[in-house]
Amino acid sequence: MRIKKQWNFDTSIEIEEGYTGRYGAPGKPREKKRKPTPEEIRRQNQRNRENNMRRLIKANFGKYDCWETITYRKGDRPTPEEMKADMQRLIRKVRKEYRKRGHELKYILRMEIGKRGGPHIHILVNAISGTDYRTEVILSQCWDKGHVNSKTLYESGGYKDLADYIVKEQQEWEPESLKRYTRSRNLEVPKPKVRKWKARSWREPKAPAGWYIDKETFFEGTNPFTGKTYRHYIMYPLKGGSG
Repeated sequence: MRIKKQWNFDTSIEIEEGYTGRYGAPGKPREKKRKPTPEEIRRQNQRNRENNMRRLIKANFGKYDCWETITYRKGDRPTPEEMKADMQRLIRKVRKEYRKRGHELKYILRMEIGKRGGPHIHILVNAISGTDYRTEVILSQCWDKGHVNSKTLYESGGYKDLADYIVKEQQEWEPESLKRYTRSRNLEVPKPKVRKWKARSWREPKAPAGWYIDKETFFEGTNPFTGKTYRHYIMYPLKGGSG
């Protein structure tokens, strides 16, 4: 039994295809099960985190939303607990300013400590602007412990690069108490459309009218744990788009 999962976004369509049940492609013998190694499990879990984060960003943020880097004054070395408290206060202030202007704040936040001990925070937020306000100005006014550097999501590498960065593994010098990331509760978690059907062979994937398959995102392989064939790829509008 074939299974296809499809995530539809404004600027892309993501596809995952594979087989259900205990067998791989029809006509192929069932592979002997084996226990995955800790390293294989780690890599697979990391790929899943990257995919889920990329789709979460696509569902909630656009290329002109803001990627903010928040730093402390030179010499300040807050503990992870102090950083968390600082971020909670900052979020409360920014959310209040958004609501004053008729908007709800959406964010994904990642705290880090550099190799030399320098603390900094990255936060992706939905951008708002008016005659007398902009997101980057609001952040700067609400943060009184250092500096705020603002870029757009597009300028920061796009959906994939930001997703990979947000969920990257903690560095060896970072304490376990420093969470990988936090996010606002009002984010939409994208769910795929799922289709199942019987098929004896793979068909060449085709993009719908007005779209194309990005060859750089196309991958086809065999799951080493189950022996099942699978593939995944991303489609973009012909007029452009990436992430």
